[in-house]
Amino acid sequence: MPEKIVARPLITITNIIWSFNSKTHLPQILLVKRASDPFKKSWALPETLLRSNESAEAACIRLIKDKIGVLIPDSATEQLATFTNPKRVTGERVLALAYMTFLPIMPKLKADYGAIEARWFSFNFKEKKFFLMNDQIKLQLDAKSKLAFDHAEIINTAIQRINNKLDYQPTILQILGPTFTLRQAREVYAIFRQTSVDKIDNSNFKKTHKKIFKEVGTASAKRSGRPPKLFKLV
Repeated sequence: MPEKIVARPLITITNIIWSFNSKTHLPQILLVKRASDPFKKSWALPETLLRSNESAEAACIRLIKDKIGVLIPDSATEQLATFTNPKRVTGERVLALAYMTFLPIMPKLKADYGAIEARWFSFNFKEKKFFLMNDQIKLQLDAKSKLAFDHAEIINTAIQRINNKLDYQPTILQILGPTFTLRQAREVYAIFRQTSVDKIDNSNFKKTHKKIFKEVGTASAKRSGRPPKLFKLV
């Protein structure tokens, strides 16, 4: 008997929305708590169904506007991968087109359609294992993750993509804003490289990344001492 052909699968746009918390010096990921089954009350990445009259990129931007009320340029989003495991969702076949979005701000969140809550989770690591944290809620990013669907796998794919591009196209640094200090950049690199910021030598870091960072000025002095230089992505 021939295999059944899936003629019209549902297509979701799943978005990993990154930002940076200047108080904790950690990258952040936006998660929502689902309001309905499947995975009711589980934390998940924001997602939306692709509409018949829009592109995947347009749906990604609409999702961000609907979820957190922020309008972003196309350059702030990056297509990640397509996830098609037949078992990723029970029942009707659902494909996920995953995107990453890099926000230089952490806007206040409100739960929108399909969500009970929306929160920023710190992205960090311990003993070579990545996790997400918000107050007392800790979500491991492994095979036993309590995230909905295959969203832990999607985040891990994003981590690998970002890690692979850190030394030639670090788009993740857009979460720091249009300009940043070398220490801020090292803080981001340190998390993805699973090390401490002090173990990334500032002089060597500046030298090895001079082709992708451009010095553009000096930060405003907020305390005594020499103010740090400001850089931007080339």
